[in-house]
Amino acid sequence: MKIIIVGCGRVGYSLAGKLNADGNNVTVVDTSAEKIADVMGQFDIMGVVGNGATLSVLKDAGIDDAELFIAVTNSDELNLLCCMIAKKEGNCETVARIKSPEYSKEAEYLQKQLGLAMVINPEYEAAKEIARVLRFPSAMRIEPFGKGRVELLSFRLSADNLLVGQSVREVMGKLRANVQLATVERGDDVYIVNGDTVFAEKDVLTVVSTPKDAVDFLNKIHQKDFSVKDAMIVGGGIITHYLCEILERSGIALKVIEKDYDECEELASDWTKVTVINGNPSDHALLKEQGIERADAFVALAGLDEENILLSLFAKEWGVKKLVTKINRIDYDGVLTKLDLDTVVCPKNLTADMILRHVRSAKSAKDGNMENLYNVVQDKVEAVEFIVKEGSRLIGKPLSELPFKQNVLVASIVRNGTVILPRGNDSILAGDSVILVTKDVAVVELADVLA
Repeated sequence: MKIIIVGCGRVGYSLAGKLNADGNNVTVVDTSAEKIADVMGQFDIMGVVGNGATLSVLKDAGIDDAELFIAVTNSDELNLLCCMIAKKEGNCETVARIKSPEYSKEAEYLQKQLGLAMVINPEYEAAKEIARVLRFPSAMRIEPFGKGRVELLSFRLSADNLLVGQSVREVMGKLRANVQLATVERGDDVYIVNGDTVFAEKDVLTVVSTPKDAVDFLNKIHQKDFSVKDAMIVGGGIITHYLCEILERSGIALKVIEKDYDECEELASDWTKVTVINGNPSDHALLKEQGIERADAFVALAGLDEENILLSLFAKEWGVKKLVTKINRIDYDGVLTKLDLDTVVCPKNLTADMILRHVRSAKSAKDGNMENLYNVVQDKVEAVEFIVKEGSRLIGKPLSELPFKQNVLVASIVRNGTVILPRGNDSILAGDSVILVTKDVAVVELADVLA
């Protein structure tokens, strides 16, 4: 697929790499020659220096025969303008990144009136992810599949967890839990589990199950759970606005600390049930004065990654049970794993994943429609969901007889609203929603998982 990306910041850079790795023909556009040179030096792609909202620059980028146009600059207005021009002058789908709450409320209208294929709001997606883990704080990550009937849930094994020192075969034989054990992250390594996998303290385990069965499983393995009754949020930016909106009626008492007075006024005006404190979030004395040691959760949403990391470490030192840390720099992922900071949210990655899913979905029409894609571990493990079509090679045979590639797991099947956690004698039927977890296997077509 021929794709043009306007905006070569962190989102554009990440997108260019992921789409190029999937075999697409990518051209990036940015006003910064330095950014264009950087991304071209890293990936086998084309670059054009210039304003992506001008016809001449889009012509140079190849708008006449582009199939997909993506605008991910830091300006919502520029992104919309770029898409309008691309739609008028080219015969391609257009995708715009929009982060402002004002525009977000009108996303459906803008999408319809401007003929956009997608409107992506990374800040809102980040807020939704944070809200999910605050409602289920034992989890580091939660991603819904199968229209919410199935969840992919990751959590770190504590020292007293029943799984530590046990193999998958032993655990499933004893507990008879209705979950699918999917992956284990151990340091820099990640594995698709098998019967012989033995769990260790601090492993990050990912399971697939229904929400109810996930809770039952965590109770059985003595994974400590608790309810978040109050959360302290540092930083009053766009994500905080969305998070207050999502959690307004959740029963979680929210306290926001923000140094910009005008931002505080806006938050206090919009969300009357939220306690807003005007002060410097980096002031440890202020955090202690506001009761950080009594908070069930601490959410670091300041502008700088380094500040968020340090504040989360401070909150951890004070015994806060649930930590959520926002980062923008994608290359910090490896470092943060070693710091054991619980849930880390990266809006840039969320944006890239959503667009990657759209691109793969457009290409996967042969034997199944891709419904969802989620990076369990960035650039290592993916979970993908397909609706299976008639004629697929996966239909009819028991799973044990299908020639799956290595590091492929059929994690769940949703059939007529019923969730099946498959074993070897189960089979796939047309119309099923199938969730696959794969390592080092980029799935575009459903048949890509077969040898």
